[in-house]
Amino acid sequence: MSSKHVIVRRTAIAGPVLMFGYGVLRFIDGLDGDRGNGLAWDAGHVAFFVAMVLFSVLAVAARPLTPNWARRTGAVAVAAALFGIGCFLWVIAGDLSDRFREAAPLPDVLEAGGSALFPLGMLILLGLLVAARRLPVWSPLLFGAGIVGITVDLDMLPFSSLIILAALAPLARHTDDGDQKHHTYHRRQTEEVSREAVRARLKPQLTVN
Repeated sequence: MSSKHVIVRRTAIAGPVLMFGYGVLRFIDGLDGDRGNGLAWDAGHVAFFVAMVLFSVLAVAARPLTPNWARRTGAVAVAAALFGIGCFLWVIAGDLSDRFREAAPLPDVLEAGGSALFPLGMLILLGLLVAARRLPVWSPLLFGAGIVGITVDLDMLPFSSLIILAALAPLARHTDDGDQKHHTYHRRQTEEVSREAVRARLKPQLTVN
Protein backbone atom coordinates (compact mmCIF):
# COMPACT_ATOMS: atom_id res chain seq x y z
CA MET A 1 0.00 0.00 0.00
CA SER A 2 1.41 3.44 -0.95
CA SER A 3 2.08 6.08 1.69
CA LYS A 4 -0.50 8.39 0.10
CA HIS A 5 -3.20 5.75 0.48
CA VAL A 6 -2.27 5.30 4.14
CA ILE A 7 -2.59 9.06 4.63
CA VAL A 8 -6.00 9.07 2.94
CA ARG A 9 -7.21 6.22 5.15
CA ARG A 10 -6.11 7.86 8.39
CA THR A 11 -7.12 11.45 7.68
CA ALA A 12 -10.54 10.41 6.34
CA ILE A 13 -11.29 9.07 9.82
CA ALA A 14 -9.23 11.35 12.08
CA GLY A 15 -10.53 14.63 10.60
CA PRO A 16 -14.24 14.01 11.28
CA VAL A 17 -13.46 12.42 14.67
CA LEU A 18 -11.61 15.53 15.81
CA MET A 19 -14.43 17.69 14.48
CA PHE A 20 -16.83 15.59 16.54
CA GLY A 21 -14.59 16.18 19.57
CA TYR A 22 -14.80 19.92 18.95
CA GLY A 23 -18.58 19.74 18.80
CA VAL A 24 -18.76 17.85 22.09
CA LEU A 25 -16.35 20.23 23.84
CA ARG A 26 -18.27 23.19 22.46
CA PHE A 27 -21.45 21.75 23.98
CA ILE A 28 -19.70 21.23 27.33
CA ASP A 29 -18.35 24.77 27.26
CA GLY A 30 -21.85 26.15 26.79
CA LEU A 31 -23.44 24.28 29.69
CA ASP A 32 -23.00 27.31 31.95
CA GLY A 33 -24.80 29.49 29.42
CA ASP A 34 -21.66 31.33 28.35
CA ARG A 35 -19.19 30.28 25.69
CA GLY A 36 -15.73 31.78 25.98
CA ASN A 37 -12.13 31.25 26.90
CA GLY A 38 -11.68 28.23 29.12
CA LEU A 39 -10.32 24.69 29.06
CA ALA A 40 -13.17 23.19 27.02
CA TRP A 41 -13.19 26.18 24.66
CA ASP A 42 -9.44 26.05 24.01
CA ALA A 43 -9.27 22.26 23.74
CA GLY A 44 -12.21 22.21 21.35
CA HIS A 45 -10.74 24.86 19.09
CA VAL A 46 -7.36 23.12 19.04
CA ALA A 47 -9.15 19.91 18.02
CA PHE A 48 -11.01 21.83 15.30
CA PHE A 49 -7.76 23.42 14.09
CA VAL A 50 -6.07 20.03 13.79
CA ALA A 51 -9.17 18.59 12.10
CA MET A 52 -9.04 21.24 9.39
CA VAL A 53 -5.31 20.63 8.87
CA LEU A 54 -6.08 16.93 8.43
CA PHE A 55 -8.80 17.75 5.90
CA SER A 56 -6.22 19.70 3.90
CA VAL A 57 -3.85 16.71 4.01
CA LEU A 58 -6.72 14.45 2.93
CA ALA A 59 -7.55 16.67 -0.04
CA VAL A 60 -3.95 16.76 -1.26
CA ALA A 61 -3.42 13.01 -0.77
CA ALA A 62 -6.72 12.07 -2.44
CA ARG A 63 -6.17 14.08 -5.63
CA PRO A 64 -3.96 11.42 -7.29
CA LEU A 65 -6.83 8.95 -6.84
CA THR A 66 -9.07 10.95 -9.20
CA PRO A 67 -9.49 9.84 -12.84
CA ASN A 68 -6.70 10.76 -15.25
CA TRP A 69 -9.09 12.78 -17.40
CA ALA A 70 -10.04 14.98 -14.42
CA ARG A 71 -6.64 15.73 -12.91
CA ARG A 72 -6.90 19.48 -13.66
CA THR A 73 -10.38 19.65 -12.19
CA GLY A 74 -9.10 17.76 -9.17
CA ALA A 75 -6.24 20.24 -8.78
CA VAL A 76 -8.68 23.16 -8.86
CA ALA A 77 -10.93 21.44 -6.32
CA VAL A 78 -7.99 20.86 -3.98
CA ALA A 79 -6.87 24.49 -4.36
CA ALA A 80 -10.38 25.70 -3.49
CA ALA A 81 -10.57 23.39 -0.48
CA LEU A 82 -7.16 24.52 0.78
CA PHE A 83 -8.09 28.17 0.42
CA GLY A 84 -11.30 27.62 2.37
CA ILE A 85 -9.44 25.67 5.03
CA GLY A 86 -6.96 28.52 5.31
CA CYS A 87 -9.85 30.87 6.09
CA PHE A 88 -11.14 28.45 8.72
CA LEU A 89 -7.71 28.23 10.36
CA TRP A 90 -7.47 32.02 10.38
CA VAL A 91 -10.79 32.31 12.21
CA ILE A 92 -9.92 29.51 14.65
CA ALA A 93 -6.58 31.15 15.46
CA GLY A 94 -8.46 34.37 16.18
CA ASP A 95 -10.87 32.54 18.49
CA LEU A 96 -7.91 31.10 20.39
CA SER A 97 -6.01 34.36 20.60
CA ASP A 98 -7.59 37.79 21.00
CA ARG A 99 -4.22 39.34 20.24
CA PHE A 100 -4.02 37.54 16.90
CA ARG A 101 -7.59 38.48 15.99
CA GLU A 102 -6.93 42.15 16.72
CA ALA A 103 -3.57 42.18 14.91
CA ALA A 104 -4.73 40.26 11.82
CA PRO A 105 -8.51 40.28 11.41
CA LEU A 106 -9.88 38.19 8.57
CA PRO A 107 -11.11 40.48 5.74
CA ASP A 108 -14.89 40.70 5.53
CA VAL A 109 -14.93 39.28 1.99
CA LEU A 110 -13.07 36.15 3.07
CA GLU A 111 -15.09 35.83 6.26
CA ALA A 112 -18.33 35.90 4.26
CA GLY A 113 -17.43 33.47 1.47
CA GLY A 114 -13.86 32.25 1.74
CA SER A 115 -14.62 29.41 4.13
CA ALA A 116 -17.37 28.14 1.79
CA LEU A 117 -14.68 27.10 -0.69
CA PHE A 118 -13.71 24.25 1.64
CA PRO A 119 -16.95 22.24 1.30
CA LEU A 120 -17.26 23.22 -2.37
CA GLY A 121 -13.78 21.96 -3.19
CA MET A 122 -14.28 18.80 -1.15
CA LEU A 123 -17.61 18.04 -2.83
CA ILE A 124 -16.02 18.32 -6.27
CA LEU A 125 -13.12 16.13 -5.17
CA LEU A 126 -15.46 13.51 -3.70
CA GLY A 127 -17.49 13.55 -6.90
CA LEU A 128 -14.33 12.79 -8.89
CA LEU A 129 -13.54 9.95 -6.50
CA VAL A 130 -17.01 8.57 -7.19
CA ALA A 131 -16.20 8.73 -10.91
CA ALA A 132 -12.99 6.83 -10.17
CA ARG A 133 -15.02 4.22 -8.25
CA ARG A 134 -13.18 5.03 -5.04
CA LEU A 135 -16.38 6.11 -3.29
CA PRO A 136 -20.08 5.21 -3.49
CA VAL A 137 -22.45 7.74 -5.02
CA TRP A 138 -24.01 8.56 -1.66
CA SER A 139 -20.70 9.63 -0.10
CA PRO A 140 -20.62 13.24 -1.41
CA LEU A 141 -24.35 13.51 -0.71
CA LEU A 142 -23.76 12.62 2.94
CA PHE A 143 -20.83 15.01 3.14
CA GLY A 144 -22.98 17.81 1.77
CA ALA A 145 -25.75 16.97 4.25
CA GLY A 146 -23.28 17.18 7.11
CA ILE A 147 -22.04 20.58 5.95
CA VAL A 148 -25.61 21.86 5.58
CA GLY A 149 -26.38 20.74 9.13
CA ILE A 150 -23.42 22.71 10.49
CA THR A 151 -24.40 25.75 8.44
CA VAL A 152 -28.00 25.71 9.65
CA ASP A 153 -27.14 25.30 13.32
CA LEU A 154 -23.63 25.07 14.77
CA ASP A 155 -25.05 23.16 17.74
CA MET A 156 -25.59 20.26 15.32
CA LEU A 157 -21.82 19.95 14.92
CA PRO A 158 -21.46 16.61 16.78
CA PHE A 159 -24.25 14.99 14.76
CA SER A 160 -23.07 16.54 11.49
CA SER A 161 -19.52 15.37 12.16
CA LEU A 162 -20.75 11.80 12.42
CA ILE A 163 -22.49 12.22 9.06
CA ILE A 164 -19.24 13.49 7.53
CA LEU A 165 -17.41 10.54 9.11
CA ALA A 166 -19.89 8.15 7.52
CA ALA A 167 -19.41 9.92 4.18
CA LEU A 168 -15.61 9.58 4.24
CA ALA A 169 -15.29 6.18 5.95
CA PRO A 170 -15.70 4.19 2.69
CA LEU A 171 -12.69 6.03 1.28
CA ALA A 172 -10.38 4.04 3.55
CA ARG A 173 -11.85 0.71 2.48
CA HIS A 174 -11.95 1.59 -1.19
CA THR A 175 -8.33 2.73 -1.28
CA ASP A 176 -7.46 -0.71 0.05
CA ASP A 177 -9.61 -2.32 -2.61
CA GLY A 178 -7.96 -0.19 -5.27
CA ASP A 179 -4.52 -1.20 -4.08
CA GLN A 180 -5.45 -4.88 -4.05
CA LYS A 181 -6.83 -4.71 -7.58
CA HIS A 182 -3.72 -2.88 -8.77
CA HIS A 183 -1.40 -5.45 -7.19
CA THR A 184 -3.48 -8.33 -8.57
CA TYR A 185 -3.38 -6.84 -12.06
CA HIS A 186 0.37 -6.23 -11.82
CA ARG A 187 0.97 -9.79 -10.62
CA ARG A 188 -1.07 -11.24 -13.48
CA GLN A 189 0.82 -9.14 -16.00
CA THR A 190 4.12 -10.33 -14.55
CA GLU A 191 2.98 -13.94 -14.72
CA GLU A 192 1.91 -13.51 -18.35
CA VAL A 193 5.29 -12.04 -19.27
CA SER A 194 7.07 -14.91 -17.49
CA ARG A 195 5.03 -17.52 -19.33
CA GLU A 196 5.69 -15.83 -22.65
CA ALA A 197 9.42 -15.78 -21.89
CA VAL A 198 9.42 -19.52 -21.09
CA ARG A 199 7.54 -20.28 -24.31
CA ALA A 200 10.00 -18.22 -26.31
CA ARG A 201 12.89 -20.21 -24.88
CA LEU A 202 11.25 -23.59 -25.42
CA LYS A 203 9.97 -22.89 -28.92
CA PRO A 204 13.35 -23.42 -30.72
CA GLN A 205 13.92 -26.69 -28.83
CA LEU A 206 10.44 -27.98 -29.67
CA THR A 207 10.95 -27.04 -33.33
CA VAL A 208 14.26 -28.97 -33.51
CA ASN A 209 12.79 -32.04 -31.82
